[in-house]
Amino acid sequence: MKIIFMGTPDYAQKILEKIINTSDMEVVAVYTQPDKPVGRKKVLTAPEVKTLALQNSIDVYQPTRLRNEDTVKELTQIECDFIVVAAYGQILPLEVLEHATCINLHASILPEYRGASPIQQTLLNGDKKTGVTAMLMDVGMDTGDIIKISEISVNNTEMVETLFNRLTEVACELTIDVLQNFSSYTPVKQIESLSTHCKKISKQDGEVEFINAQELFNKYRAFTPWPGIYLQSGLKLKSIELIENSTCNNAGEILHVDKNSIVVGCEIGSIKIFKVQPQSKKEMDISSYINGKRLTVADTLS
Repeated sequence: MKIIFMGTPDYAQKILEKIINTSDMEVVAVYTQPDKPVGRKKVLTAPEVKTLALQNSIDVYQPTRLRNEDTVKELTQIECDFIVVAAYGQILPLEVLEHATCINLHASILPEYRGASPIQQTLLNGDKKTGVTAMLMDVGMDTGDIIKISEISVNNTEMVETLFNRLTEVACELTIDVLQNFSSYTPVKQIESLSTHCKKISKQDGEVEFINAQELFNKYRAFTPWPGIYLQSGLKLKSIELIENSTCNNAGEILHVDKNSIVVGCEIGSIKIFKVQPQSKKEMDISSYINGKRLTVADTLS
C-alpha cells in the first residue's frame, strides 16, 4: 500500500520508521514542518521526520501553510491509499481529507484530551490509564470517528518522558495494525458530551505554589524537563518526590532536614526536595542551597 506520512517530532519519527520497515508498505511522500532555528545560536535544524525520510530517499515537503492552493494541488497529485498523521502541527484542508483515507494517531483515549498536550494532561490529572487512539480524520480537531484504541496503565510516579516513550511504542504497533486490517474495523463516532480539551504548554504553566502536594507533584511529572516547575521567586525544583497528601501545613514551611533532602509542607500534604536551581545559576543539591540561605526547620522556602 502507498502512504503519505505527515508528522514532525520524535513521536512521529518513530511511527514513520515503523512504517518504512514494514514490507507491504511504501511511503511515497513525507510532509513535515519547516526547519526551525534551535538553541541559543539559533542553528537551523530539520525535523527528525525529515532527516529519517531523506535517509530513506523519500520525497519531503515542508509547506509553511498546508492550506495553500498550490500545496493542496501538489499533494493531491500524489497517488496514495492512506494519509497517516501523527503530531503534524497543521490542520488538513477538506481537499486533502478527501484525497485518501486519513488516519490520525492521538496520544489519549478520545474523546478525552483533544488538543496539543494529552500526555501532560494525563499526568496533571493523575490518571491511572491512558492510551493511543487511531481515528479517521475530519475537519475538526481530534473529532473523527474512532477506529481503535490501545490502552496502557500509568503508575503514580511516572514521568512524562517515560510515558511519552511507552505511548510511542503503542502508537507504532497500532498504526501497522490499523493499516493492515483497516477493512475489518468499523469506525465509531465519538461521544461529544464526554469530550475534553488540553492546550499547548507554555513556560508560565510551570509556576507552582506549596498549596496541594499532589497537584504540585503531578506538575513535576508532567513538566519535567520542560518547562520545569519553579516558585514565584524563580527557584526551580529539579528533583522532588511526594511524601503524602493529607496533612495540613503552612505553605512552604521546612518540616524536616536530612543530609541530602528536605521535607517541605504544603497547605495539603508535603513533598521532599533533593535538587534545585536558583535563577541564573547551576543546579545544586538542596542542602547546599539552604545552607547558603541559612534556612532550617520552620523557615519558609520561597
